[in-house]
Amino acid sequence: MAKTDLAPSRLHFGDLGRTASVGLRTRKTRAALSAVGIMIGIAAMVSVLGLSESSKWDLLAQLDRLGTNLLTVQAGQGIGAGSGQLPEEAAGMVARIGPVEATSTISAVDASVYKSDFIPSGQTSGISVQAVDVNLLETLGGRLADGDFLSEATADYPTAVLGSVAAERLGIRDVDDQPLVWLGDQWFAVIGVLQEFELSPNLDRAALIGVNASETFLDHDAVAGSIYVRTNPQFVDSVMDVLPASANPQNPEEIEVSRPSDALEAREAASDAFTTLFLGLGAVALLVGGVGIANVMVISVLERRAEIGLRRALGATRRHVAVQFLGEALLLAIIGGVGGVLLGVGVTAIYASSQGWAILVPTLAWAGGLTAAILIGAIAGLYPALRASRLSPTEALRTS
Repeated sequence: MAKTDLAPSRLHFGDLGRTASVGLRTRKTRAALSAVGIMIGIAAMVSVLGLSESSKWDLLAQLDRLGTNLLTVQAGQGIGAGSGQLPEEAAGMVARIGPVEATSTISAVDASVYKSDFIPSGQTSGISVQAVDVNLLETLGGRLADGDFLSEATADYPTAVLGSVAAERLGIRDVDDQPLVWLGDQWFAVIGVLQEFELSPNLDRAALIGVNASETFLDHDAVAGSIYVRTNPQFVDSVMDVLPASANPQNPEEIEVSRPSDALEAREAASDAFTTLFLGLGAVALLVGGVGIANVMVISVLERRAEIGLRRALGATRRHVAVQFLGEALLLAIIGGVGGVLLGVGVTAIYASSQGWAILVPTLAWAGGLTAAILIGAIAGLYPALRASRLSPTEALRTS
């Protein structure tokens, strides 16, 4: 009789899905708890990457709107005569630099602001007074929340414009009722309230008055304390190099030049460090989830010895058993991975919307999360699957 070659036994994909899901369907609570570890890890990684991307989009939008071509000129801590202040002619000399498009000066005034003249002098609420040029708002790219900014007409009179924080502390939201503030021992009319200055937050806590008004009503010597310079974006570095010598030719080393937009970029760099930290925490949670899956699968092999023995006795090969338990571990990981991606996207959407950011979830976040979950599931399920496949039918049935 001729010997016939038997085709190797095959486990079809549909059969694999049914057998791999047996443990999950019969032990739902355990399966859910096992998937939670993977879900938390993936959700942490997806949300951290998503929020980081959304935050960067917001930063780029701010820089695009505000520009990176704003520079600030201030007097440093020098040792020469007159150190600590800018020369009187500094603003004019800076304005004559070719690529400079606009300049505006501010000068701290020795005065305090109060809601009324009955408030004790020590309760200043941390509000400063600054004498400013009428083109300050245009130079800084600022915006008004209500009212008007100082003009050539109003800057000569006792009028003030409040920064966002100063207005809040003084209880002034708008100028409809023509509010007054007690400034420098006399009343000043509030003609405007500003929105937040993103590139110059110190002005948010200030009352801004005209240079001429500060000299007339407060006896202020209006020497510029800082000069804001808006320059051609193509020549920012070149202008930064010549600003010290232009502002103070005799002592250029006493001049400090900074770019306010660098603070925004530094803030983003700091947040990147936290992003790395949270990614590490997410990876730890993912590892813990993988250990949980491995533990559950090992216990499952021990509890289902009779099932393994019966399947082997009915003709299932070692490969069939190994694939079944490996598939079960992968299903757990995929469930946790998909749930984690959905949770991470949800967290990103909620927080980004609350901050007014665009909702951005990079492909690397969700695709990498799912890939990581599958790899963790495969590694976690490999040992239990091999252990189950090594059980002989007689041993499994005898010890069950």
